[in-house]
Amino acid sequence: MKSAKLIDGKVQIINLDKPKLEDKGAIIKVLGCGLCGSDLVKIKHAAKENEKNIVLGHEVVGIIDEINSVSDFKKGDIVALGHHYPCFNCEYCKNQSYSMCRTFKHSNIIPSGFSEYIKVDENHLKYTVYKMSDKLKNDEKAFLEPLSCCIRAVRRAGFNIENDNSKFSALTIGLGSIGLLMLKALRAFKVNAFGFDISLDRMKKAFNDSFSFDENKKYDTVFLTAGNSKAIETALKYVIDGGKIIVFSSVEDDFKGFSNNEIYYRELSIISSYSPSPYDIELSAKFLNDGKINVQNLSSHYTLDNLVKAVDDSFNNKIFKAYIEI
Repeated sequence: MKSAKLIDGKVQIINLDKPKLEDKGAIIKVLGCGLCGSDLVKIKHAAKENEKNIVLGHEVVGIIDEINSVSDFKKGDIVALGHHYPCFNCEYCKNQSYSMCRTFKHSNIIPSGFSEYIKVDENHLKYTVYKMSDKLKNDEKAFLEPLSCCIRAVRRAGFNIENDNSKFSALTIGLGSIGLLMLKALRAFKVNAFGFDISLDRMKKAFNDSFSFDENKKYDTVFLTAGNSKAIETALKYVIDGGKIIVFSSVEDDFKGFSNNEIYYRELSIISSYSPSPYDIELSAKFLNDGKINVQNLSSHYTLDNLVKAVDDSFNNKIFKAYIEI
């Protein structure tokens, strides 16, 4: 079968044996996989000695091809999935820091999302795999995992889906695909959501989705989804005193961070959010399947053989979001 692998710093399509189901779990025939910003970071910054450990692709939608499980899934089910799950027993999990759990960090799909087939284990089926509505197109189903990451960030900011959040305002800085998902997640939580980007095209895309930006306003919470340290200054400009800044992206020039005194004297809360918990994936599936969050027409389609072009187009900002058909 075909599978993507990072070799000598370049994405290559290689041939591998189809995974075998030797224990409980499932073999999934991949229909497609979204190209995540984290994939681009891995490709750009991977050290040669670490390449063998890098798994490319995790925003998977597929059809169950083989299954040995006590779950309710069956052969032929169309599903989307997440690639990590926690142990629920360690100190990190007990503090609800699920993405810091060592089991979470080491669990993954085999061999990668950009493959014709993948293997998932029983815990994946239990905690991260969801049947998706036939009303959704496959590229829409593949947003399960990235949307769940945004939901996690919204919840870490203190917003509860059961509460009345309409009195709060939140600004998302950086309106790529993940920034637009963040806006949609905030709206699903009934937070007054606003968006800003230096790209007029991205601003227009957000405006077409009925989001706006008021440069004369300060916001209760600011979400940083732009992978650029210059966005920190913008966040500090627009967050209210006593407000929260949610860091949701890495930056290359890591030495340019937040001013200690500005955080101190303004009593700002700086909170990071890295990856979803199983509950966030569950909520993401519900939002997508119920049509509460619309992700139509966000993706540009490529074949697996054209994955390199999808990567290049993403690096060069020629597209909004790449979806790789397998």
